[in-house]
Amino acid sequence: MKRQYLQKTFYVLLFLSITATVSIYHYSTSSAEPSVIVYKSPTCQCCNKWIAHLEKNGFKVTAKNTRNVRSIKEKYGIKHDFSACHTAVIDGYFVEGHVPAQSIHRLLSEKPDIKGITVPGMPIGSPGMESGSRVDRYNVIAVNKSGNLSIYDSY
Repeated sequence: MKRQYLQKTFYVLLFLSITATVSIYHYSTSSAEPSVIVYKSPTCQCCNKWIAHLEKNGFKVTAKNTRNVRSIKEKYGIKHDFSACHTAVIDGYFVEGHVPAQSIHRLLSEKPDIKGITVPGMPIGSPGMESGSRVDRYNVIAVNKSGNLSIYDSY
């Protein structure tokens, strides 16, 4: 009788231990917000709106105000024709301009062999550039390691 009790107790403790381990592992690997650094002008309001869009969509954002955003763009090889008002860096990729959080989540999930993604200019209706009901169509452009471009997403 005592042996059966000890066996049952062992299996209950084993089950609880495994459950706790799995729960801790799941929490530690799935609940962390992706961290992004955003380089922007201290006076840019659309950058602040884009940052709010990222935070609303599960990103932990560190904003770094700089009066020389151009030097950041040059560091990451972002050409003038494909630049916008702010540059973000996340998980080794650059994210240039008003890229929707959905495209960034896709980037982090798929991990393509590219330098980064960009929404050139400041299209009306993109995150941070909302203006009433107007929404212009625009593309998110992928920049590969050789500098070649391709359409990554379309909105």
